[in-house]
Amino acid sequence: MPWATVAGADTYRIATYAAPLSRDGPGLLLRDLMKGDDPQISATQAVIAQMTPDVLVLTDFDYDLDGLALAAFADLFGGIYPYHFALPSNAGMPSGVDLDRNGKLGDARDAQGYGRFAGDGGLAILSRYPVVTEDVVDHSSLLWRDLPGSALPQTADGPFWEDAVVAKLRLSSTGHWIVPVSVPDGPPLHVMAFSATPPVFDGEEDRNGLRNRDELRLWQVVLDGGLGPVPQDFVIAGNANLDPVAGQGISAAMAEFLADPRLQDPLPGLPTADWADDGPGDLRVSYVLPAATWQVTGAGVFWPGADDPDAALLGSDGLAAGVHHLVWVDVTR
Repeated sequence: MPWATVAGADTYRIATYAAPLSRDGPGLLLRDLMKGDDPQISATQAVIAQMTPDVLVLTDFDYDLDGLALAAFADLFGGIYPYHFALPSNAGMPSGVDLDRNGKLGDARDAQGYGRFAGDGGLAILSRYPVVTEDVVDHSSLLWRDLPGSALPQTADGPFWEDAVVAKLRLSSTGHWIVPVSVPDGPPLHVMAFSATPPVFDGEEDRNGLRNRDELRLWQVVLDGGLGPVPQDFVIAGNANLDPVAGQGISAAMAEFLADPRLQDPLPGLPTADWADDGPGDLRVSYVLPAATWQVTGAGVFWPGADDPDAALLGSDGLAAGVHHLVWVDVTR
């Protein structure tokens, strides 16, 4: 569903993609990349190569300490992405407390963000332009309770978690980064990257739904100046796991966020994920939202129709690269 536009000089294509680049254990993504015969990786690579974003936020990419998997993935593009960036993820990071209240420690749901191992399904960025690493701002360690206006889950008997648990629980299930990218025509482009928890897999206390909403609200607090200097020339990109009108979760929070006059929503109403019709169905969960200060020259979701030659990149069932579709926006000053 892309606009008919081609990025030109001083125009930057920013994209996010929740492609299935996570595996069942540490090191397995690197293994599959090195083998070179993984069909999901091949389909993902083909989609990215077709859309050629200048900056790409990947929201389901396994983190490893030395960045070997990310470097190997970048190599698939023949030098187009000489710059890649990732920080340790909250996904799979042990919390040391019983977050799911099942009486055991160390489960995947006891991690700071759901994860079977450290770095499971983390964030990553590929870029044509240098990342100003010394100026990166990382809000991933912010405790949920410390977000202004936070709403932690409650039960009929009181708080869902004891104070000792709340004192350790971070808000970000994966990460919240503000990453300056040095573009050639002026000040850095600030990529505000995140991936929020799905607002499901919980109980009546709605702990994941409330967390999902507050992970989105963190950016509102940032733009209000509540967590330090307000980033300029920003683009928010990532998987909010929240549709503004449908599906589970607190949809009103997404609708309110999209209406913020400090942002632009170039793709209102377009779904970005293709779940089964007897399940969630087609929902909008991934977003690229430029600051109002940018001029938007193009935008789209890579979801070609059946008669489009590009449909072959996604396989006969359209799911060769998973249920999520790449979302892109072209901006210029």
